[in-house]
Amino acid sequence: MMPGRVPILPENPLGLSWHDSNWIPILNTSNVMEYFSERSNPFYDRTCNNEIVKMQRLSLDQLNNMTGLEYILLHVQEPILYVIRKQHRHSVNHTIAIADYYIIAGVIYQAPDLASILNSRLLSTIHHLQSAFEESMSYSKYHPSKGYSWDLKVPEKPKKETQREEPSSLFQRQRVDMLLAELTRKFPLPPPPPIPPAKQPTQDQDVKQESRDKQEKTNECMKPPPEKKPRLS
Repeated sequence: MMPGRVPILPENPLGLSWHDSNWIPILNTSNVMEYFSERSNPFYDRTCNNEIVKMQRLSLDQLNNMTGLEYILLHVQEPILYVIRKQHRHSVNHTIAIADYYIIAGVIYQAPDLASILNSRLLSTIHHLQSAFEESMSYSKYHPSKGYSWDLKVPEKPKKETQREEPSSLFQRQRVDMLLAELTRKFPLPPPPPIPPAKQPTQDQDVKQESRDKQEKTNECMKPPPEKKPRLS
């Protein structure tokens, strides 16, 4: 490196995204790898084995017999999500994952690794802790005779004026009524189910009921009179 020259650091790939509007309407499982291998895609390394297979017009199954850098389709959830893995193949059964990329609605992003997630969470935690310490220091007061003390009087927030709702105009009311009438005409309410008629007693039931009443009256007439008990003097 030449003296006095500052090296240019590569841009963080986690903040990049790429898409091609011409591919998005026709994107599917059969052509998503071809879409990912576009030359303008910054996530695609043209020194990979996929490029060799593509130039020789071979099947992607030939990647299992090669060694080196390759891209595979890891997960599919059509029609919106595709996950592509970048890995280094050492043998047929031995591969080492390098990075994962996900395609959502045709836009390609790089999935963050575990170290990036932990680093982001730690930085966020440190930022909030530092903000809390700075705010707590603003409440500390010092007096030569009393020393340090805390002044925790939080300033009152100004009350927000409640905005009065304006009444609807005649145009708005008529417009809403017209929309409701149009919706009712397009989607009429279903008619209520018919009420089943009450069951009327049949003639046989009337005859049985009359015979039952006559039998009860006959039984009452046939009862013997009550016995008279002798009076004790």
